[in-house]
Amino acid sequence: MAARRPKRTTYRLSRDERMSEIMSVTRQMLAEMGYKNITTLEIAQRCHLSEGAIFRHFPTKRDLLIKVAEAWFEELLSVDEGDEAETSPRERLRREIGYALSIIRKEPTLTRYVLMELRPDPEYRSMHLYQLNRQFTNRIRNALTAAVASGDLRSDVSVDLLRDMIFGSIEHQTWAFLRDEGDFDVEAAAEGITTVIWRGMQTARDTPHRETRFAERESPTRHRCHAGHREP
Repeated sequence: MAARRPKRTTYRLSRDERMSEIMSVTRQMLAEMGYKNITTLEIAQRCHLSEGAIFRHFPTKRDLLIKVAEAWFEELLSVDEGDEAETSPRERLRREIGYALSIIRKEPTLTRYVLMELRPDPEYRSMHLYQLNRQFTNRIRNALTAAVASGDLRSDVSVDLLRDMIFGSIEHQTWAFLRDEGDFDVEAAAEGITTVIWRGMQTARDTPHRETRFAERESPTRHRCHAGHREP
C-alpha cells in the first residue's frame, strides 16, 4: 500500500495582507506604465487573482489609486525630520526643500496623479489624502517656524505664505519633468529656492553686510568712466 502523502497546507492572506499586495503591485505598475495605462484586469493578472477579487477590496480603479497615494504619503511622513539642534535653521530648510524635490524625482507618476487628477477634484479637500498632504507640507512650515523663532528669519510675513511660495517654486521647477519634457537638479533647485527665501527674509542682524555690499555696488566711483570703459 502506497504511503499517504502529507496534506499540503495553503496559506491564505488576510484581507489587509491581500490589499497590501494589490497596492504594492499597483504602485510598481504605475511606475512602469503610468496611471492612465494600467487596468484592473492587468493588476489582477499580475497578482494572480480574478478581476472580481480586486473589486472586492477596491470598488473602482480610482479608489485603488487613491489608497496607493495615501500609503505613499504615509510612507513620506514616516521619515524623521532630523534633530534640529544639530542643524542650522537654514540647512534644515534647505534639507526639507530638497526632500520635497527628491520625492518628485523618485515617484513622478504618483506626483503627477495627485497634482493633475486629484487636486483639481472639487472633493479633494474632503479627502484623507488632503490631510496627509497638509501634514507633509508642514515639514517645511515647521522649518520656517523654527527659523523665525531662532531670529534668523523675520516674522513680518506669515510662514504659511512662505511655505506656499516654496511649493509654488517646487512645482515650477519640476513641471517640465512631470510632463516628460525636461529635467531638474534636486540639489541645485533646493539651494536656489532656499537662497531666495533666506536672502529675502533674513533678519536685520545681517542687514549691515547687505547694506555695505549695496553701497559698494552703487558707489559713484564704480560708474566713473575712463577712456570709454567702465571702471572695474
